[in-house]
Amino acid sequence: MIRARTLRFRMMALFVVIVAVLLASSDFAFYLLLSHSVRAQLDRQLLVAAAPVARDIAAELNSHDVSELDAPDEYFQLLDGLGHVLQRSRNLHDTDLRMALHSADLTDPLFQDFTDPQLGSLRIALIPIPLKPLLLRIGMPTRDSEQVLGNFRAMGLVLLCLSLLATAGVSALYVGRSLAPINDLTRNAAETSSRVAHADARALWTPLIVRHPADELGRLAETFNNLFVRVDRALRQLRQFVSDASHELRTPLSVLQGETELVLSMPRGTDEYQATLRVIDGELKKLTHIVEGLFTLAMADAGELRINREPLYLNEVLEDACALVEARAKARRISIRRDLAEGVSFVGDEAFLHQLFLIFLDNAIKYSSPDTQITVTLATEPGFVQVKFQDQGFGISSEHRKHVFERFYRVVQAGAVEAGSGGLGLAIAQAIASAHEGTIECQSTIGVGSLFSVILPRTVRSKSSFEDRQRATR
Repeated sequence: MIRARTLRFRMMALFVVIVAVLLASSDFAFYLLLSHSVRAQLDRQLLVAAAPVARDIAAELNSHDVSELDAPDEYFQLLDGLGHVLQRSRNLHDTDLRMALHSADLTDPLFQDFTDPQLGSLRIALIPIPLKPLLLRIGMPTRDSEQVLGNFRAMGLVLLCLSLLATAGVSALYVGRSLAPINDLTRNAAETSSRVAHADARALWTPLIVRHPADELGRLAETFNNLFVRVDRALRQLRQFVSDASHELRTPLSVLQGETELVLSMPRGTDEYQATLRVIDGELKKLTHIVEGLFTLAMADAGELRINREPLYLNEVLEDACALVEARAKARRISIRRDLAEGVSFVGDEAFLHQLFLIFLDNAIKYSSPDTQITVTLATEPGFVQVKFQDQGFGISSEHRKHVFERFYRVVQAGAVEAGSGGLGLAIAQAIASAHEGTIECQSTIGVGSLFSVILPRTVRSKSSFEDRQRATR
């Protein structure tokens, strides 16, 4: 929280400083323009006041009009070509309006500032008399102009302060709202860390509130929401996986422990030892099957499920798989009808594809009623190969269908025969199909049967590109 406040203060201070510099620069520019305008206006007033006096002097050279002038805030002097004072207005008394005279050949009015202890600050104009070797000097006080500029400076300073205060308030509100998603993210991260540390079984996070989805912070909040959704889902799946795996392993281990303790509790005959060993062998095979399945899924999760890409014929692999389960199907009076296209070439891992087909055949036998038929179809399409396994079994309801590819998820059906798969079969099948860049589709109707379709591309990209794609989707 302290860091959030520090960040907010820094952002607000930076914003206020930038606005202050901009406002101060603007005020200074306006002040320069106003000062120039006021000075130009005063110069025009000097020229307007001097114009009638200059005309009179030009008309009558020996007149003493300047000596008789006594206008308030207007001071006149008549100079010769060398700058000597010939006449001065009455209100000047003995005061001399000193002004540097750079050249006697003055053709345009010359303006300067002058400060006198008695008269104060003056603006002076030196004006040449047309066709006469005379100069007219006129001065006016600058107090009105200075008052206007002073008022502007005071008003500008007040407005600058008020603007900075308003800017600080607006920036504090804006920065606070802008940083709200970051503060929420920080708080959620802290809560998530605390829950992970205390092994809290609840949801590891709460979604960030996205107030403005269109801006950058809104998109950032949505990105983190999506990220946390995936992380939360992955952690839940991991917890469920560990729980289900321990449950599946507990049963055969308990049987092994019970049989071992029983056979060691007292001397037994040869038949009893053999019967116990058969039970132990069966449970060890179950354990081996589950561990191998877990290892295959772990390799698939890590993107390290290595398949040997070699040319083969899918129809032959399917025929071998069907022949392997033929006896088991006949034992349940289930027939397997094959509709296999001949000579369907493919590049893939024969062992994994054989395992893939056996999984669907085993499930079809397990979830089919006696005196039914399983149809295996192999067809080719442009760029793809499609293998279909259709049974006339119990079917899968829609609520279970979306979970059938999850690990250790099993649909309990009355009359179904356990095949010892441990609920990993379809998850392994999906991993093998994904390793061949294929997909699996499921269609099922309760009481009618199920149809699983395996779609495999006949042109498989390189292993590295597939692994990159797998990592990108995780």
